[in-house]
This record gives sequence, structure tokens and C-alpha cells, in this order.
Amino acid sequence: MTATPDSTSRRFDFRRAAKRRAHAFVTLAACVLAAAPGARAGSMEGVKAQSSPPADSILIVKSEHRLYLMRDGMPLRSFAIALGLSPVGPKRQEYDFRTPEGHYVIDARRTNSRYFRALHVSYPNTDDRRQAAERHVSAGRDIMIHGLPNVMQKPLSYYQTQDWTNGCIALSNEDLMEVWALVRGRIPVEILP
Repeated sequence: MTATPDSTSRRFDFRRAAKRRAHAFVTLAACVLAAAPGARAGSMEGVKAQSSPPADSILIVKSEHRLYLMRDGMPLRSFAIALGLSPVGPKRQEYDFRTPEGHYVIDARRTNSRYFRALHVSYPNTDDRRQAAERHVSAGRDIMIHGLPNVMQKPLSYYQTQDWTNGCIALSNEDLMEVWALVRGRIPVEILP
């Protein structure tokens, strides 16, 4: 009798496929950005100098620590980001210090918060609420794309080199100003592992 692989070994690994898709997309995005007129290799200077239409979606790739502003499926800008203190894995409950993964929208803009401006992400979505209810925990709330804290508790170098949020997506204040200018209204946000 020959051994047959169990059903788990034959399952399609959706997480790995999503990672490969994200990596391929990031590689394509880097090539497109590098080929932009006036851009130097490894630099966004030429791209930043050009005027841009508003973004129609946001793509966040956690494993790359990158936020992409997108327009018609192509990247407009790319930014380095900091994530929650426990960046690996999707957010499962309040105070787990993880950044969510899934499909959301920007549903509010905040000029008055503990951070230098903030774009509110519509977490939790239906799936997040369902899984939290199944586990009898709170899914959490108030996930934002924001800048640095208005009152810093640590040196600036900490915020520039560490994952430091409670589950939000953080950028430098300068980068957040670019995002703020190019994000208008309720646009989709996809957060990949």
C-alpha cells in the first residue's frame, strides 16, 4: 500500500500566495517608480517633484514596512512605515499590539489627535468583528495612519527605527503630509501580511 499525503499537505497556502503576489507587486512598483522621468536609481526625488493626481487606494505591505499610494492599479508614492509593537500576524483583539490585515476604507480625517494628523481606518470590518465575537473578546478600534506623537515619550531615533504603535500605521510627519494631500474622501485600504 502506498502512502498518500494527508489533506493538509495538499492545501493551497493562501498566505504564502498573497505574500508572493505582494512581493511581485512591490518589485513591479519599484521598477515603475525607478523608471519615472527624472528619478535616480534608489531615489524617489524625481517622482516627488512631479505633481500627482489623488490616490484612489492605499496598499500596505506589513512584511515590507511600506505604504503605497495607488492610482489605477499603479503606485504614485511609497513610504516607510512603523507598525504595532507585535507586527507579525493579523490583529485578533484589543490590546494585542498588532496591525490588522484585510480590506478597509479611510473613513475620517483627524487634525486634532495625539499624533500629528491621522487618517482613520475602518477597522474592525465584518470578518474582524465575527472572529472576535467567536472568541468572546473585543476586536479593538481606532486604527489610524498617523504621524509622530505630539508629545514624544522617547527619542526621535526610536520612532524612526522601531515598530512602536499600538496597532496603527505610522509615518514621519513629512511623509504623512504627502499622504494627507493625496488621499481624499473614502478610499480603500488593503493591508497585506
